[in-house]
Amino acid sequence: MICFPNAKINLGLNVIRKRPDGYHNIETVFYPIGLCDALEIVPSDGEGITFAPSGLDVGGDAGNNLAVKAYHLLNKYHHLPGVDLFLHKHIPFGAGLGGGSSDAAFVLNKLNELFDVGYPEERLEEIASELGADCAFFIRNRPVFASGIGNVFEPVECSLKNYFLALIKPDIFVSTPEAYSMIKPSVPAKSLKEIIRQPVGTWKNEMFNDFEPSVFDKYPLINDIKTGLYEAGAVYASMSGSGSSVFGIFETSPDHLSDLFPACFNWIGRLG
Repeated sequence: MICFPNAKINLGLNVIRKRPDGYHNIETVFYPIGLCDALEIVPSDGEGITFAPSGLDVGGDAGNNLAVKAYHLLNKYHHLPGVDLFLHKHIPFGAGLGGGSSDAAFVLNKLNELFDVGYPEERLEEIASELGADCAFFIRNRPVFASGIGNVFEPVECSLKNYFLALIKPDIFVSTPEAYSMIKPSVPAKSLKEIIRQPVGTWKNEMFNDFEPSVFDKYPLINDIKTGLYEAGAVYASMSGSGSSVFGIFETSPDHLSDLFPACFNWIGRLG
């Protein structure tokens, strides 16, 4: 069984308050995009899971990979046959794109289908949330308004159909805990629930990512990328999540964008 776990972007991100458990309440809009990894799950004669990564170096111990953890977690609730898992990584790491979370969610979905586990989406979301706050989003993989720690979802009317997305990822890793430590939580004057329903052309002056000021201060290149996307004609540009990728939304496909930042990962696709 072959599938293609996709990335996401954050349309706005407000850090509302710090919780007693040390996490933060946020509000954001998760929006799926077409940048994908490739994942194949093959039933095996053995027990457990073997893991064969390729593409971008996943590094570290295989047991710590979210896709592998997803198998073991589902196996805890419903005994699974052995599988061979092949993962080709194309979504950059440390980019605020949710690539690892997507891989894990797709593993849960496909194992559920392949072995007739029979769990509904609601149950898979519960299991996925044990792996990370945004893993559950990729179970249904539709635009949502997310609150809580990014794990409470509400349907949102937001379509970027026929727009183009340009994504640029510099060779910079932004630590999420560090990014949270550098900001002061606050309640926005206007909720994303309201802003997201407005025309895209209004977002530039009203939709913000609270991580940007401190991240831009420490990594000026990320700020330069956002500025460059606007200069190239983006109607809206933002850092995704806690960074370090930056995206721009365009009405027409941007030309020669890779020439602006040749040392960075570049991707352009049509939004759905």
